[in-house]
Amino acid sequence: MRIFVLATGNLDKVMEIASIIRSVDLLRRPDDFEDPEESGENLLENARIKAKAVVDDMGAAAIADDTGLEIDALGGAPGVNSSRFAGESATYFDNVQKVLDDLAGVPVERRTARFRTVAIALFPDGREIVAEGVVEGRITVEPRGEGGFGYDPIFEPLKPGNLTFAEMGFEEKNEISHRGIAFRKLEDLLARD
Repeated sequence: MRIFVLATGNLDKVMEIASIIRSVDLLRRPDDFEDPEESGENLLENARIKAKAVVDDMGAAAIADDTGLEIDALGGAPGVNSSRFAGESATYFDNVQKVLDDLAGVPVERRTARFRTVAIALFPDGREIVAEGVVEGRITVEPRGEGGFGYDPIFEPLKPGNLTFAEMGFEEKNEISHRGIAFRKLEDLLARD
């Protein structure tokens, strides 16, 4: 079995990714690993920056991702800045509240959005394998649900409809989510590599 180091310190992401990819061994990076600055102009660049930091520091193959919430009424924001939309040290709650504040008065039919994840496997020799997952949906008027993380309480995917990611069970969310789609594609590409 191939071994990869997950280039994230976000334990919520670690749990999701580990439940999706099962055909390779995934190791957590050390707790004291310093996050690189996500200075990329797009999700692929940020995912590559995170993976390269692990490859350079540990000499091991790495898997990383970057995810953005793209809201049409906000011109595609927060996009690449999703994790720090409300500021550099913003919490999940802060980011959700900023989105809801920015969309105040926007009718439901204009709250269309999508989650986009770019996943990358980067090898010490510089080879990379990239996959993307996208799920269309809308932003709710208020948070709903107790599960998930990040923007999950305000993102309602078009299919199956009527439930936010935070209202879904763990497996149900992973089956249809942007991250689930991206990492299943990545796993398939790795199997063929």
